[in-house]
Amino acid sequence: MDLKLKSLKYLDRFVGNILCELLGLISRSHKRNKEIPGSVLVIRPGGIGDAVLLLPMLKLLKIKYPDSSIDILAEKRNSGMFGYCAYINNLYEYDNIKTLDLFAVLKNKYDLVIDTEQWHRLSAVISYLTGAPERIGFGTNNRKKLFSFYLDYDQSRYESESFLDLLEEYLREKANFRPGVPFIEVIEDDHSVFAAELENYMRRFDHVAGIFTGATVRERRWDVLKYAMLAEKLLENGTGIVLLGGKADRAESNLVERILFDKDILNFTGKTSLYETTLIISLLDLFVSADTGLMHIASGVGTDTVSLFGAGNESKWAPKGKNHIVINKNLFCSPCTKFGFTPRCCFDVRCLKEISVEEVYVKSMELLND
Repeated sequence: MDLKLKSLKYLDRFVGNILCELLGLISRSHKRNKEIPGSVLVIRPGGIGDAVLLLPMLKLLKIKYPDSSIDILAEKRNSGMFGYCAYINNLYEYDNIKTLDLFAVLKNKYDLVIDTEQWHRLSAVISYLTGAPERIGFGTNNRKKLFSFYLDYDQSRYESESFLDLLEEYLREKANFRPGVPFIEVIEDDHSVFAAELENYMRRFDHVAGIFTGATVRERRWDVLKYAMLAEKLLENGTGIVLLGGKADRAESNLVERILFDKDILNFTGKTSLYETTLIISLLDLFVSADTGLMHIASGVGTDTVSLFGAGNESKWAPKGKNHIVINKNLFCSPCTKFGFTPRCCFDVRCLKEISVEEVYVKSMELLND
């Protein structure tokens, strides 16, 4: 966890807790407004995965209120997922010091605020400070004092459905959402150099698979050498390999490339924007990774996935549908992640170490040959 995120968590734990208690003393519940909200703010901190799984809820919100203005308050690390979203009017980053986006949001007038954060309190404080007459969020701790309406948060419920629950509570009707159906709309860009390079590469193989070796925390990382061995076995079977990831993942992808020094692979790690990465994943036949944001993107664009789970909660985060295979050893200590926090592993990350290259290869070939 980087220093900025760690500082925010400490700030939330102490300052956020105090603010929730103080502001909660003057917060009042009220009867629900039956008028259509003219302006809506949706708050979404967190990583790429949370942002991806919020998209079905944003789409439904736009369908229900096509004339309403919908803004997103996100953070830098996940805002890229919203940059090309057709469902929103304005995108703000609360941690963008240069543009002071947070102050701009607090100056705006909103009829409805939907706080999709599951645990931390500062987002609830922001919701309250907007002055919006209607505020809805998850009541997982004293943050619930700052909402007009709140819901309990189910740690085992698929995350997209949890987000939709918030909107359903406001609408008083069920959403038409089917897990496993693609929900990210990708517009192919003829000017994408990387997409063009991939299309030329795909002509040389029966199939092409993407591999992402990274993860935000050590407890979610499969061995990079195993990824290299998997890539070699897939190449031997006529499947091309594309390595993907951000700048922080270059070292591992470059190691895989060096191990496969004489093999025909593409390494786009650290070269593409998040949207370009999404476009590339949408063109692949298969995507293999641990429990990561790029895994959610693959699921969202309809690309088959083999995902490796251990610390993360499979029922909450794993892609749904017959074209998505989850490998999970289901050890006695798994899952250990709660409310986005993964504790340091005392068992040397056995949950992932016990996943073999052979079983990932077999599951990959099942999907590729289907």
